[in-house]
Amino acid sequence: MKQYMSEYEKFVFLNSSGSFTQSENWCKIKNEWKSERIIIRDESGNIIGTMQILIKNIPLMNTVFMYAPRGPVCDCHNLDILSKIIEQAKLLAEKHKAYMLKIDPMISYDDIESINNLKRLGFKYNADIPEDNTIQCQRNYILDIKNKTEDEIFSSFHSKWRYNIRLAVRKGVSCKYYGVEKLDDFCELMQATGKRDGFAIRSKEYFEKFLSAFEENARLYMCYSPDGEAISGALTVRYGNRVSYVYGASSDTQRNLMPNYLMQWNMIKWAIESQCDIYDFMGIPHCDEENHSNYGVYRFKKGFNGEIVKYAGEFDYIFSNVKHTVISFLLHSIGYTKL
Repeated sequence: MKQYMSEYEKFVFLNSSGSFTQSENWCKIKNEWKSERIIIRDESGNIIGTMQILIKNIPLMNTVFMYAPRGPVCDCHNLDILSKIIEQAKLLAEKHKAYMLKIDPMISYDDIESINNLKRLGFKYNADIPEDNTIQCQRNYILDIKNKTEDEIFSSFHSKWRYNIRLAVRKGVSCKYYGVEKLDDFCELMQATGKRDGFAIRSKEYFEKFLSAFEENARLYMCYSPDGEAISGALTVRYGNRVSYVYGASSDTQRNLMPNYLMQWNMIKWAIESQCDIYDFMGIPHCDEENHSNYGVYRFKKGFNGEIVKYAGEFDYIFSNVKHTVISFLLHSIGYTKL
């Protein structure tokens, strides 16, 4: 089993379409879900495709919801590989009595061949679903750092962003990475951010699991003002060829010290030191709606001079139309748009 998981992890880690959410470590964080993994090999025994599936029980319905975050991991242009993965997924659906499987692979919105392959295999493509209703953001903001020096990357930032980074340093902002000893400070910032921006927050236990699962490949960055107040924080993960900014929070006070700019620069420097190709700022919802309340997220990330990556989005394979209809109705009736 250990050799099996090591082989699986190596394939996902090295694959260009691999994601930390397809890592075994993600299951350690999502341990309230069950999990299964599919591995497809060629005639020589080499892995050519994988998919990790999270499985969530639906109370009182005698069924489960299956979800493969950023899966499958394979060449989605290859219909044969995709077909073999989906056949295995169907067996797992039968085993667990699943009513549906949702996937959101790392394929581009304009990768028509891959999209058509998934549709050909029976997936419903949710091309027009509102982006607030998807589990993963459909659009991310990434910075290409491959074979670039710190100076080259820093000089590419918008001049105001470079100024704000230097300002934070001059004002005495401290920015370092820590372990679980600073999670209380981070969680307080998350409480303030969630209240300010209107989103539900994770528990301290969840963030502890995040740091524990990814070990040295996860970092908690914290910024403190000269008087010792926690004013900004982020959880970031290094996986494959990228470092990803996964969770962030900031204080309502001392924002004039510009800690968020300095924190991003420190995380980008970690990605450079790790010889990664990409620093992933992650989601930029509503980046084309200047009047939307979330547009500021995109405006902030845009100043680091990266680029927008738009993924295809979500695909659903329905195993039971009746249960899917009933569960969807019940979820919408109580205000849930996603599991």
